[in-house]
Amino acid sequence: MVEAAEPVTYTVRFPSPVSHYAEVEATIPAAKQKALEVFLPVWTPGSYLIREYARNIENMRATDGNGRALGIQKTRKNRWLIEPVGVATSVRLQYRVYCREMTVRTNWVDENFALLNGAATFLSPLGDLHRPYQVTVELPHSWKLSISGLPELSPNHFEAPDYDTLVDSPILAGSPAVHEFVVDGKKHFLVNEGETALWDGARSARDTQKIVERNLKMWGSLPYQKYVFLNLIVDSGGGLEHKNSVCMMTGRYATRTRKAYLDWLDLVSHEYFHAWNVKRLRPVELGPFDYENENYTHNLWVAEGFTDYYAPLNLIRAGLSTETEYLMARPAGERDMSSLSGQIDALQNTPGRLTQPMEMASYDSWIKAYRPDENSGNTSISYYLKGGLVGWLLDAKIRRLTDGKKSLDDGMRLAFERYSGEHGYTSEQFQAVMSETAGQDLTSWFHKVLQTTDELDYTEATEWFGLEFKKAEPPKSDNRSKAWIGFVSKPLEGRLIVSQIPRGTPAEAAGLSVDDEILALDNWRVNVEGWAKRLEQYAPGDMVEVLVSRRDQVIRVPVKLGEEPSKKWQLQVNPQATDEQKLHLKVWLSGE
Repeated sequence: MVEAAEPVTYTVRFPSPVSHYAEVEATIPAAKQKALEVFLPVWTPGSYLIREYARNIENMRATDGNGRALGIQKTRKNRWLIEPVGVATSVRLQYRVYCREMTVRTNWVDENFALLNGAATFLSPLGDLHRPYQVTVELPHSWKLSISGLPELSPNHFEAPDYDTLVDSPILAGSPAVHEFVVDGKKHFLVNEGETALWDGARSARDTQKIVERNLKMWGSLPYQKYVFLNLIVDSGGGLEHKNSVCMMTGRYATRTRKAYLDWLDLVSHEYFHAWNVKRLRPVELGPFDYENENYTHNLWVAEGFTDYYAPLNLIRAGLSTETEYLMARPAGERDMSSLSGQIDALQNTPGRLTQPMEMASYDSWIKAYRPDENSGNTSISYYLKGGLVGWLLDAKIRRLTDGKKSLDDGMRLAFERYSGEHGYTSEQFQAVMSETAGQDLTSWFHKVLQTTDELDYTEATEWFGLEFKKAEPPKSDNRSKAWIGFVSKPLEGRLIVSQIPRGTPAEAAGLSVDDEILALDNWRVNVEGWAKRLEQYAPGDMVEVLVSRRDQVIRVPVKLGEEPSKKWQLQVNPQATDEQKLHLKVWLSGE
């Protein structure tokens, strides 16, 4: 009989939450080792950027079981060697963590609550990640509870079977509003930190339950014992998936308007879909994790892109949005990324689609996706955006090739059945499953959409579902086409500053530059508020002179204005759609 490994234990305290510090005491079994090396991850799964969490660790001390001080030597940016351990059977580590970065990937502590992410918090013995880990949270007297996706041994006392689970289970401590509901006999918790009268907690919980029920209908079962939705209402944004939980951030007014609420529901739907797609059905490269180096994969177009496809689709299938909102546009939404039209429009207006293949967008996520700059739109593409549209096109292709008998839903279930275990899937295996579902070899199609920069062809999908793109008409001003210069600007202390120069624009052709300050147009002063109105006085083809300040040098730039591009990618139901096409559309949007 193999003896169970002794757990690493942590106690987390907040003696002065207003100082933004958490104090951690860790007891690490030493097994009479001569030396013990501990490490902290440099990134967290689901967020593909080296984040250097060790920069927030300070005041580290080590003692043996008798209280004798042990030496600590830093051996790498995120590793510490504790020596000599001698005959000690355990080592006690004490350290402080500075927690004041309000994102779903990092730590936050203040007088009201604490958010702790495992990768940013818990030092672990190097190379010994498969033993149990236990965490006890000591609450300040005014806080009511702590909660996590981890199994709970007792109130505020959690246990993870291994380090991967610990890292994958953020802990929220404070006095949040907790809304509990049960689906398929399993408890779910919507935990609203910062809920006030401005946030409709009951409604958000009811609609979150509908999203869970919709996914249960698609997948057939729930792959966890409990699930926790950590929803921090802190006027920030973002979401990060975990195996049995999610951490989200949103604004306090998000339940007050239709568009903002649909955006929040889309976030919930996206992150929850990850409970299947990426946390269990994953690319082979994403586990077991190397927490000290980049983990490269070509398949984030599946992990994130397909999740982005299903997130708004599952809202309409759950009765939480309408056909118009899903296909065309959200209320008051220009280039709304949650509508299918908005996604197509965004992709087709990103010059980088002609530069970077989608598989490379995934592979380069570590250096590009989380570090966008003013030139990113010209050189790269989002695997979320293009991956979601590839999901839609693949769904339509499978439906057409099987005469409606199969869909991408079937392909995802089959992939989950085969590859949601310990090892994950390779690119070839995932594509083979989709070919099997479609009943036809899709290798050449996948090559085109994944490894080339060829334009996506929407024809098959629009014809199957009875959709079409509206006839494009150039934007008008005073019954004439609008003049267009093409740069993106931002106000800065009352100044009009160029922030992006997209490729193929009059601004690029003329030689305007990012960070130029626009001073005048044809020798007449312009300001932030008056620029658009001034441009309306011109027609496409006019030559103008733009006066700019570039690194404090005033220069004149001649520009030939173009015609403002028309919106070519607005979907609508084809008025001539056949009954068969209408049925295809109905079946797709209902998920039946």
